[in-house]
Parts: sequence; C-alpha cells; structure tokens
Amino acid sequence: MKTSEFDYYLPEELIAQTPLQERSASRLMVLDKNTGKISHEHFYDIINYLNKGDVLVLNDTKVYPARVFGQKEDTLAHVELLLLKDLGNDTWECLVKPQRRIKIGTKVIISEDLKAICVAKFDDGICHFKMEYQGIFIEILERLGEMPLPPYIHEKLKEKDRYQTVYAKNLGSAAAPTAGLHFTPELLEKIKAKGVEILYVTLDVGLGTFRPVSSDDISDHHMHKETYHITKEVANCLNKALAEKRRIIAVGTTSVRTLESAYDNGFKETKSSDTSIFIYPGYQFKVVDALITNFHLPKSTLIMLVSALAGKENIINAYNEAVKEKYRFFSFGDAMFIK
Repeated sequence: MKTSEFDYYLPEELIAQTPLQERSASRLMVLDKNTGKISHEHFYDIINYLNKGDVLVLNDTKVYPARVFGQKEDTLAHVELLLLKDLGNDTWECLVKPQRRIKIGTKVIISEDLKAICVAKFDDGICHFKMEYQGIFIEILERLGEMPLPPYIHEKLKEKDRYQTVYAKNLGSAAAPTAGLHFTPELLEKIKAKGVEILYVTLDVGLGTFRPVSSDDISDHHMHKETYHITKEVANCLNKALAEKRRIIAVGTTSVRTLESAYDNGFKETKSSDTSIFIYPGYQFKVVDALITNFHLPKSTLIMLVSALAGKENIINAYNEAVKEKYRFFSFGDAMFIK
C-alpha cells in the first residue's frame, strides 16, 4: 500500500493556528464507517451520539514544555532540542535541529543552570543527552521550555493550558492528545450523567505519533516506541465492558493505540509498557468500536489509522468534504466522530 494513497488537497488557510475561545464550540463531522454517510454538528452535540452504557476512553497524559534552545559550548551555534522521552538517570531522547552540528560529547548550553551533553547519536535527528542541572529539573524546564507546538502552527500560544486537555494529569508527553482538547469539564459531567462510563489511560505522546512517513510503501515505515500505562481498576472496567459487549469509544488515536496494544485476550494492569504499533488498512480492531479524533496531516500514520477504522475511501471522501465545508484542520482544528 502506497503512502501517496493517503494524500489529499488542503489549502493552507484551513490549518487552525489558534484554539477557539470555547473548547466545545468546534465543529464536529460525524462519519458512519459502515455507510460513509456524513453529517455536520458542533462538538457539544457529541452527547447526542453517546448512549448509556458506552465506554469513553481518554488519554490523560500531560504535556511538558519540551522545546528548549541553546548554543554549542565551543562554537556558540544555535541548537534546538525537543525532549521526547525520559530515559532515566537524567538522560533524555531528543529530536535535535540541526543534528549535523551535534557529535557525541557535544555540550549544549541552555542556561546557567541547564546543560545537555550528547551521549548517543542516531538517525532521523535523534540524539540522547545527559542533562546537567542545579535544582529540580521539571521546574527548570517549566521556566525555560516552550510548549512543543507542531511546525505548522505559526502563531504564539497565549495560554499554555490551551495545549492541555482539561483532564491532563500524568506529565510525560512531548505533544498533546489533541482530540481531547474539545472537552470541557461541564461536557464531561453531562456525558457521565447520561450513563456513559469515562475511563482514563495514559500514553506519553512522542515521536511515534507525529513522525511523518517518508517511505513510498507504508509497510516500510518504522514507528518509534511510546510508553503507556493502564491501572488495574481501568483494566477491570474494560474487561467488564467487553464481556457485556458495550461500545468502546476511543478519544484520540493515542487512546486507540493504547487499547489495541494492551489487549491480549483481555486487559491487565500495565504500569509501564512500550508500543510501536502501526495501524493501517487491513488491521483488525480488537477493542475499539468508535473514535473521536481531529483531522490529520496528509500521508501521516494518523490518517492511516483512521482509514483502518472507517475505510480509506470513506476517510478521503470525508476529508474532501471537510475542505469543501471549510473545517479547521489539525491540532487546534475541528473534530470527527467515526461511529
């Protein structure tokens, strides 16, 4: 299957640069995966498509200000680090720009109290850095770092919390699980009051989610590992829902990847496990029945995932319809419910 099969035309002006003032006021395209039928709503109407007994699974990961800027100690050349994953022992997996300036042993001065020394170098712009700092690392990062907005967003984010879900809890992501940005506390309470069970899993969003596909054949693409966690209580609730054949609705592709990775004839507590699952058409879903998601980049692993659930033809048709109807695309854009 060719990467080019997942391409579509998108005018640049439809890429949302800022979040709407009211989270749940974004538009919502509802796509029936069996018929391809499309309807147009607002996100607060999602409650009309949820039924008593449904299980809504959200990713409660929290984004840290993962982008920092520094200078090489020897040449003062500028370097940008995107901290992707805490490897332990004060060592981080980072995406480096420009990587050609970095060698093993290179020291990057970020501030007086934070320095990064390259201890390993890999392909695709990835390096491992040992952090040298004085004080509490996350507090230093909160002070120096910027929220890691995607490169297609050119506007500066006025409020950091608008790149967090209202239920963000477990710090560990280099990008937001953006399908969840549409929910408000009030909407979640209304959904719960309707008899929908709300469960939280955690997947720390990293390179696996947003790394573009560069190969012509999608089966040649390598997914980077991301870490997920499921509590014993949530595992038990999921097993009960499956036994009772209740509908399981994932909020975001990261929740899909967590559920499909963790299922093995049922769920069990998973304190820390890595997944590099790559879901594309032909994949047989074991857990997820429906999905709330945003509109994704052309030729990305995410548009391939939604195509696996709804059918490639249905998705390309829906995306072309969204362009025609001038939906807002990507992280701060509108939403889709695949039912």
